[in-house]
Amino acid sequence: MKFFTQILKNNDCYKAGKTFIPRGVMIHSTGANNPHLSRYVPGNDEIGRNTGGNHWDMSGTTACVHAFVGKLADGSVGVVQTLPWNRRGWHAGKGSCGSANDTHISFEICEDGLQDAGYFSAVYQAAVELTADLCKQYGLDPEVDGVVICHSEGHAREIASNHADVMHWFPIHGKSMDTFRADVTRVMEGEEEMTQEQFDKFMDNYLARKAKEEASQPWEQDVIRRAKEAGISDGGRPRSPGTRVENMAMVLAAVGK
Repeated sequence: MKFFTQILKNNDCYKAGKTFIPRGVMIHSTGANNPHLSRYVPGNDEIGRNTGGNHWDMSGTTACVHAFVGKLADGSVGVVQTLPWNRRGWHAGKGSCGSANDTHISFEICEDGLQDAGYFSAVYQAAVELTADLCKQYGLDPEVDGVVICHSEGHAREIASNHADVMHWFPIHGKSMDTFRADVTRVMEGEEEMTQEQFDKFMDNYLARKAKEEASQPWEQDVIRRAKEAGISDGGRPRSPGTRVENMAMVLAAVGK
């Protein structure tokens, strides 16, 4: 997870100076088709720079969360912390039972058009990792009722205003807050899901290692000798997995085709 800090000290929420004891994490999404973090923070070369003068580090901004998850300047996904974790945010509104502003750390996932599975997968994973880190830091159990919730769940609990996020987005990609909480728990327990990049690297290392192994058993050496004499193999990489085309070539050589 690429992590940056840009505390929004000009935001009225920060200047209010109120603190709280975090008892949970609330997940939001921005509700606007703009996945770039620089829309919400002043930015820098790595994050990207806000050129529209519409970021949240300004007086008169009536909302503030503790972090944003979205695209960096290079198109990859990262996290920007925007409030100290124990600073009371302005993110939930309130309901008849109070306000999650008084209990929950908050972050926004920057929405795109909601259909890009690759982008969703990246921000979902970053959000899982961020939530896991926060739960570890504050001794929170994500599986305990009410600890890790989204804005819409907060509204159902009457501690937040009536917003749909994130349940208008997660189900499109086969996720829910239940799967989110389970994924946070798995990361906290050290069972982080392997990424495609990690899997590819693992396989490359495995295949390279197998390619260097020698055939040490007498029966293997006999098979290699006979295969070379028959002209169906050069005897190389004896312990490597064979591809379908390699197998085809050997079968054709064996039958003289």
